[in-house]
Amino acid sequence: MGSQTSSWAEFEVAEPLFAETVRRRFLQYKHHVLATLRADGSPRVTGLEVEIRSGELWLGMMPNSRKALDLRRDPRFAVQANPGPDAEMADGDVRVSGRAIEITDPPTLARFVAEVHPPEPFLLFGAELTEVVHTSLNGEELVLRAWRPGAALRTIRRGGGTEPPREDA
Repeated sequence: MGSQTSSWAEFEVAEPLFAETVRRRFLQYKHHVLATLRADGSPRVTGLEVEIRSGELWLGMMPNSRKALDLRRDPRFAVQANPGPDAEMADGDVRVSGRAIEITDPPTLARFVAEVHPPEPFLLFGAELTEVVHTSLNGEELVLRAWRPGAALRTIRRGGGTEPPREDA
């Protein structure tokens, strides 16, 4: 698909503090929002649980669910951490994009079952990351931090007025 990808472990090595911020944000709630692509190219948005363990970001789902069928056909996805109960964004907003690779290796599946105890039967996908974004508020300023494999972490700031966004050096 042309985009460089990274495992969660590689993301943690490249940007350990940012990765921990993202991990903590996903741990705040159990259910998150997954975006996949339908056969006609339109988006599908559904809920799911995300696990971050063993150096991977895992997406588990029921067999024959629409989201699983979407990912088998086109592995591109985005998952947004549950935004929480209000509009305050106290801990920011987190989104991870990438490619979902179905895991069929029996030892990997057995280890996941032993650690997570998912409802069975289930399908498991590992995420190859293409982008990780954290958006937060600093007073009236919107602060967007974005990481892509092979690139430095970028910080872009936007005020509430008409001035253009600016990027930290």
